[in-house]
Amino acid sequence: MRRRLRRTLWLWLPPALLVLVLVLTAAQAGAQPEEPVPLPLPEVRIGVEPADEPREVVASLQILFLLTILSLAPALLVLTTSFTRIVVVLAFLRNALGTQNMPPNQVLIGLALFLTFFVMQPTWAQIHQNALQPYLAGEITRQEALAAAEAPLREFMFRYTREKDLTLFVDAARLPPPEGPEDVPFWVLVPAYALSELKTAFQIGFLIFVPFLVIDMVVATTLMSMGMFMLPPMLVSLPFKILLFVVVDGWHLVVEQLLLSFQ
Repeated sequence: MRRRLRRTLWLWLPPALLVLVLVLTAAQAGAQPEEPVPLPLPEVRIGVEPADEPREVVASLQILFLLTILSLAPALLVLTTSFTRIVVVLAFLRNALGTQNMPPNQVLIGLALFLTFFVMQPTWAQIHQNALQPYLAGEITRQEALAAAEAPLREFMFRYTREKDLTLFVDAARLPPPEGPEDVPFWVLVPAYALSELKTAFQIGFLIFVPFLVIDMVVATTLMSMGMFMLPPMLVSLPFKILLFVVVDGWHLVVEQLLLSFQ
């Protein structure tokens, strides 16, 4: 019986395999591959072409000047506004608390930016009203618009610039003693204002550090008197500093004093 089954398999297996191969070959031959759909990709061209008129060269230089101004915009925002004082004070506050990266840098910088917008809003409103709107309406030229925009900003910076710092940069630039604020160049006023803001920010930061330093000293003295030399004092004082800061509503007090310092 087994011999008969083997003979039958050997007789039918080769024709069955041959038929299967023929069917698969016919199926592959009958299937037509789909044509790939081209993806619409934009074509980018960068080149330098000769200018036919001087106006084209002037337009290119104006675009280059505008891109340069945009690249310097962060530096202008930091050194000509209240941002420097605010962000330095907030950084001092975080270091005094000892919370390392809490709040994160993004939160501190975002809060400093919005406080800067709040403090600078009257100045920027004058610039928008006296310079930007007349220039867009075609009532004044570009030079007149720049002069009108510079006046409110110079007034704000002169208000918080120390005479000592201003004298330092005037002497370093070898300029004659100015008779009035209008005689001080803008490139001399900016570093003097930034230096004054840094000094003011460090003074506020020192006052913020004092109460937290007292808590650290009390905790360290208590731990040493109890013989707990292996326990870090910062680890124990951190909850007390956070508790004190929350109880006195520290964020409200710090922001309030920052805003009052620009009154």
